[in-house]
Amino acid sequence: MQSPVVPDNEKQRLDALRRLAVLDSPAEERFDRITRMARNMFDVPIALVSLVDENRQWFKSCCGLPVLETPREISFCGHAILGEELFVVEDATQDPRFFDNPLVTGEPHIRFYAGHPLEVGDGLKLGTLCIIDRKPRSLSDKDQAMLADLASMVESELRAVQMATIDELTGITNRRGFMLLADKSLKYAFRVKNPVTL
Repeated sequence: MQSPVVPDNEKQRLDALRRLAVLDSPAEERFDRITRMARNMFDVPIALVSLVDENRQWFKSCCGLPVLETPREISFCGHAILGEELFVVEDATQDPRFFDNPLVTGEPHIRFYAGHPLEVGDGLKLGTLCIIDRKPRSLSDKDQAMLADLASMVESELRAVQMATIDELTGITNRRGFMLLADKSLKYAFRVKNPVTL
């Protein structure tokens, strides 16, 4: 198995992801609607909006999978964020990067994966909109264009979150963004039993 390489701009990418304050947030219909559309349009069992964090990929929207995150080191999305275009694996059992990946050899038995990188400014890829099948397949040019359009819809929703929580002029969190980050930080500190101060 080949673990994904860490991008050169990883520090900036993680900073942008954390400033969005969407990690570990509740499910939202605006994202779930898009994954349901992707699942139905491509007739696949799984569609995800995946955000690639430092050591995990976390699913902002998860349609067809009973988990909310997986380790980054075994993620397909960790590979997808390294490029500019759609990342496709037609048959994971035949791909030297993935044939012995636990997500291929065990649940959910990934055979086909297509993930479109999600960018919310500055060329930073925060995650993917991806579709997954348990059987090998390929995507036509028309299918690839449709998946790119759906990914653009996810990017628009992420930009809306960004505009609501980050000051456009300074690039730092506004009051709403600060409150979201503070709430998440306090919950995390409580969960891992770390003291916090402000």
